[in-house]
Amino acid sequence: MSSNVLDELADVLEARKHAAPEDSYVASLYHKGLDAILKKIGEEATETVMAAKDGDNDKIIYEVADLWFHSMVLLAQQGLRPEQVLDELARRFGISGHDEKASRSG
Repeated sequence: MSSNVLDELADVLEARKHAAPEDSYVASLYHKGLDAILKKIGEEATETVMAAKDGDNDKIIYEVADLWFHSMVLLAQQGLRPEQVLDELARRFGISGHDEKASRSG
């Protein structure tokens, strides 16, 4: 079910590219451009950290949902799909985190 939600959300975010900025929050982010989207991701990442520091699981889930949502807006704005991120995670599955990081350093 979870990947269906990601697919459905990705489809909605793609459709919002054609919406008027005054009619859609996502369309307004697209209209403002990459810097506005990145700012929102930064804000949501900070709010996620603060929720975790507070130790409130409901707030953590809420803020991570916001972070994922805005990350998906970025993916759509860049012409990418969540499946590509899932494929990358699958590629890393079973690889030591240290080994995976070392493979990027070279």
